[in-house]
Amino acid sequence: MSVEGLVIRPIQGEDEVRTCAAMMVSSEPWITLGRTFEQATRIMTSPTREVHVAALDGELVGFVVLVMRVVLTGFVQSLAVREDVRGRGIGTALMAFVEERVFRDSPNVFLCVSSFNDGARRFYERLGYSVVGELSEILVPGHSEILMRKSTGPWSAFTKPGGQDDSGSRG
Repeated sequence: MSVEGLVIRPIQGEDEVRTCAAMMVSSEPWITLGRTFEQATRIMTSPTREVHVAALDGELVGFVVLVMRVVLTGFVQSLAVREDVRGRGIGTALMAFVEERVFRDSPNVFLCVSSFNDGARRFYERLGYSVVGELSEILVPGHSEILMRKSTGPWSAFTKPGGQDDSGSRG
């Protein structure tokens, strides 16, 4: 999906870090999860994360945080779209960007959605993500994280673009 005037690019500078951290802590699921501004800022600046922002006509309206170097390579740690611009395809565009990025290096995109976040779960299911497990009370008491996955196939059949076989690196 294409949204006119939308650009997705790496996060730049402290102002954007603060804007994204504020966006995170002011919306669900992070309110219920108790995420602080300081924690959000650490996530946005972690050298182990890729953070990409969505800018609509130059204004930050969303972001996605990716983890590309863990057991679940291609893990979407966080995705947010500013409340006043939801429903315009920005989240879908961010996820299309994620899939293009991740599927270059992995046959799987993983994410967790909080058990109380029904709207997010419907969004990811609409994009073709399937539930693969539940992590009970991993973040806060009384709530689970639902592990979801979208896949192009198993690692054993995965070849990176350009023919580089990476199937032996997992296991």
